[in-house]
Amino acid sequence: MLEQLLIFTRGGLILWTCKELGNALRGSPIDTLIRSCLLEERSGAASYNYDASGASYILKWTFHNELGLVFVAVYQRILHLLYVDELLGMMKREFSEIYDPKRTDYYDFDETFRQLRKEAEARAEELKKSKQVSKPVNDGKKQGQMKKGMLEGGNKKKGESNDGGDADNGKSYKLENSQSNGSHVDIEGSRAGVTNNKENTSSNNGAFDVSKLQKLKSKGGKKTDTVVSKGSKVDPGSKVDPKKKITKKNRVWDDSPKETKLDFTDPVEENGNGNGIDVVATDHGESMMDKEEIISSDSESEDEEVGKDSKPDTKKKGWFSSMFNSIAGKANLEKSDLEPALKALKDRLMTKNVAEEIAEKLCESVAASLEGKKLASFTRISSTVQAAMEEALLRILTPRRSIDILRDVHAAKEQRKPYVVVFVGVNGVGKSTNLAKVAYWLLQHNVSVMMAACDTFRSGAVEQLRTHARRLQIPIFEKGYEKDPAVVAKEAIQEATRNGSDVVLVDTAGRMQDNEPLMRALSKLIYLNSPDLVLFVGEALVGNDAVDQLSKFNQKLADLSPSPNPRLIDGILLTKFDTIDDKVGAALSMVYISGAPVMFVGCGQSYTDLKKLNVKSIVKTLLK
Repeated sequence: MLEQLLIFTRGGLILWTCKELGNALRGSPIDTLIRSCLLEERSGAASYNYDASGASYILKWTFHNELGLVFVAVYQRILHLLYVDELLGMMKREFSEIYDPKRTDYYDFDETFRQLRKEAEARAEELKKSKQVSKPVNDGKKQGQMKKGMLEGGNKKKGESNDGGDADNGKSYKLENSQSNGSHVDIEGSRAGVTNNKENTSSNNGAFDVSKLQKLKSKGGKKTDTVVSKGSKVDPGSKVDPKKKITKKNRVWDDSPKETKLDFTDPVEENGNGNGIDVVATDHGESMMDKEEIISSDSESEDEEVGKDSKPDTKKKGWFSSMFNSIAGKANLEKSDLEPALKALKDRLMTKNVAEEIAEKLCESVAASLEGKKLASFTRISSTVQAAMEEALLRILTPRRSIDILRDVHAAKEQRKPYVVVFVGVNGVGKSTNLAKVAYWLLQHNVSVMMAACDTFRSGAVEQLRTHARRLQIPIFEKGYEKDPAVVAKEAIQEATRNGSDVVLVDTAGRMQDNEPLMRALSKLIYLNSPDLVLFVGEALVGNDAVDQLSKFNQKLADLSPSPNPRLIDGILLTKFDTIDDKVGAALSMVYISGAPVMFVGCGQSYTDLKKLNVKSIVKTLLK
């Protein structure tokens, strides 16, 4: 039974709802669908599962792109309603005939909906009955064939299937280890080594003889001479005498001056504390976070556009048809019209390091948003597809909430509590280094910072963070190794509250997304301390692995948290961005799979090498 059915515009204006249903939905499935699916370019999916507030719904939808309408149906997940897709299609067809942009009430559509619903339910019942009638017949045939094959296979004796004799008359063969995999292969005419009931002796020429290997094993493997092909000559002088030992030549030292040591670290000055570590003031220059990146606004030439009248398109329609559609405009775009340009676009996104799964979903979403639209005059399909993809990428990468950390820090300061940021991620992505970059940027804005060394697992992690703290002249809270990181973080926040620190930057141990004990410890740390921001630190070098890392991190944080409303990843810090050239697809993959914005981008080794993500630049690079 349907729970709810409604029609609304892409602008959010509800035109019609089914009053007959009148069921009050638990939670907000429609709002969640719009926020998590339609606005994030996931509309190419077949359905959306909603689980919240004790409710479990399935939502299905369809678009009328020419009129800008959305048709949504909601029903309980436990039900299997076969007629929903057909009903939505029939509603779209009927409602488009009476739609008027000036109208806001469509009470006359109630009777039409009743008829469409009865018709769709009747067709579903007929289809269900026809499947039930035909299923026993098909199953009986299949069981008979399987039984026959098993009998034929069971009557064979060991060794009969390889002698090229009467065993070839059987159509079913068992595996060499005498274990059946449940399927029987019908081989007609020939099989390996036998052709037309004659042994194929030429098929084994050049193959490796296992018997030779067994002979070598029996001799103890003493045969070490190399095999020389027939007709080749061997130089007797090239043969190495095994008795003669090769001695290492003595190195000759010359009187050339000693080379300078390749040391790129900052000069170390004695500061009287005996540790030999320089305490550097925060004068490395202005952080790149405060600099506006300027990109060229040159539009791409027509020859560089995606698809550019690709060959599959011209083969289908011909030059004259393509040119005519470009001039006169096509009545309605169909999926077959969009496929060549979308395939070219998908391949281009994958070359930019976008995960294949993400690229495919994006293309499906763009196709769903363009299907049924009218192609404008003097416009090519490839140009329309690229414009739609550019709009979709801008919508995905643009943050949907404020990412102004400085404003949030001052808001927390007014409440007399520190702003807590937890850095999480897999091993070796640069969490500690980029934590120091964030600390340097905050210091430039007169924000007092304290570091919390909660990586009590990796050797040298505390010393590494201690070095950054000394160089930046900021306090660090540490308890050594083999301590509970959740407790260390809690004590660090209490210490920051007493000392009046504005921000606490919590460093955690790197962990793989499948390491459940460490993920459980991270979930405990986040649950116990309730940080203001959970930053996932990820490499810009990863492609498909970015999807697996982020999705499993979020899943583990949700599953292992004792809270009914668990904290997930709030933002992304993308590291090693200067090493990827134009392969910027990891940023898109991470944002798409998590819905969290990219808040920082690490692009070098110094403290100033931290900047914001330029969304327009990323989109331009992806579609270049």
